[in-house]
Amino acid sequence: MPQTGRKLEHLRRTAYEHPEYRDILSLFVSLFAHIEGKERSTGISFPLPGPQGRERVGAGLPLLAPESLTVDREKAASFLSGILNVMRESSRDPAAIEELNRIGGALRENALDLDRLFGACLLRERKALEETSAAISVRPPLLTFVLEIPVKTALSLAAESVIPEDVAEWNRGECPVCGSRAGMEELAGEEGNRYLCCSACFFRWPFRRLKCPYCGNEDPETLSYFIAGDGPTRVSVCGKCSRYIKTRDSRKGNADVPLEAEDLATLHLDLLAAKEGFERGK
Repeated sequence: MPQTGRKLEHLRRTAYEHPEYRDILSLFVSLFAHIEGKERSTGISFPLPGPQGRERVGAGLPLLAPESLTVDREKAASFLSGILNVMRESSRDPAAIEELNRIGGALRENALDLDRLFGACLLRERKALEETSAAISVRPPLLTFVLEIPVKTALSLAAESVIPEDVAEWNRGECPVCGSRAGMEELAGEEGNRYLCCSACFFRWPFRRLKCPYCGNEDPETLSYFIAGDGPTRVSVCGKCSRYIKTRDSRKGNADVPLEAEDLATLHLDLLAAKEGFERGK
């Protein structure tokens, strides 16, 4: 069942309780409000591999093969048009609005190779995104952000149908479903078992308690964390690769909040981590 409603509820509550977050979260609140109920209308499909899935995982490959992605262009274009409208209405930046108009124009003129671009988002291939951005005169991060919304929406639906037992042998820091990096992590259960959460499909899988998910460092002397405020989320850092991941201890609260929403509602921790010289894991 799509979690958009719960994400929306948490972000609205955060914006109400912390007015300083209101401007930052307003775009995401508008986007989730628009997406709610339309999660199956992205035009993107990621069929799961069936019985061969465990063989892929055993070989160190994620369940979803990039070549399995299929796109219904008409549906995808309609979904993207709605996203562009929301972003235009939420923006106060004339330059950004003009860029969004250019993306919309290219979409209407069939000048965007959506199969290639969605695939590039999945594989994190910058070349295709940068080439298209240059061709339509928009910033690559903006085009990437727009395209990743339907990709992540479709991925999360596919991930919800994955049986945890099918990926039980997975012990890597990348997602066993789509291969993307871990975006956040969670400590859950009475013993505080550690789970990583994918930054793209938001699938959650178990991981060793003392190990950096990005470089594999297991030296306890170089793995630490810091806390800011009294919330359930902290910042875990690796002194070896200088990367960090935000960690929610669900025993302290917010266990019912999707980690994507938790991530957006704790942007102050990202600022603090950057100030301390750490880079977000990738």
